[in-house]
Amino acid sequence: MKLDSQQLDSWTNDGYLILRNVLQKDVRKDVLAESMQAWRKVKGEFQDDASWLQNALLPNIHHHSPAVCRYYFDGPLVQIAEQLIGPNIKGATSQLTFKLRGNTQTFGWHQDNGYGELHPANAISTLTALDNVDQNNGCLWAIPGSHMEGQIDIADVYSAEDKAADRPLDMSIQNASEAVPITMQAGDALILHCHLLHRSEGNHSRDRDRRILFMRYADADAVERYNDDAPRLGPLLRGISRFNQVTDFEQELWNFDSGQA
Repeated sequence: MKLDSQQLDSWTNDGYLILRNVLQKDVRKDVLAESMQAWRKVKGEFQDDASWLQNALLPNIHHHSPAVCRYYFDGPLVQIAEQLIGPNIKGATSQLTFKLRGNTQTFGWHQDNGYGELHPANAISTLTALDNVDQNNGCLWAIPGSHMEGQIDIADVYSAEDKAADRPLDMSIQNASEAVPITMQAGDALILHCHLLHRSEGNHSRDRDRRILFMRYADADAVERYNDDAPRLGPLLRGISRFNQVTDFEQELWNFDSGQA
């Protein structure tokens, strides 16, 4: 999948891209079936009184689903990462980000690099829609161009204890009125710059879920600023890394159909 000059200009100016029909219907069927099987096994049914973490996130979904692992390790979004980051790419995160019907919890303004600051700051977040996504069922809202502000210091509102406890981050910003809703069809993928300000409302639909496959990609040598510049561990997907820990990390999972994923 090759980005054209208009898409690259949009990325530079807006800090996000919407790519249509990235996850084909037949593959999406497998991804959704395996993801829901894992979700029900680990999470169970939606609970009104549960935390946002319990209701919204299932990390390392590629450990539970061969179809997700294949898409994460060697799907078209890895090609996008190469074009936006460079030739040396590792996976940094894979998770389900769900707002099932009944989950009206909002998710406040944040930068993805605010949750886990990586250097160099060129990581991308990819959100593949497993359902149609609109304002009624909890689409993302983003502020175009906000990535140009760079990393925003959140030390006074989000402590190490907050991060350790997986508490949600909600930044106070001045230009929220500039936000735009980002709607998608199932199979579309949203690509976010790590500094782009974004948030989401709750799912107010009575009969539709909002299920997202979230995958983050980073430079193969990216380090964790919050962790004494230790290398971010993740599978090496393209190129090389100067860190042996990255080179060796989860390489056994490349055998997608062995049942190891």
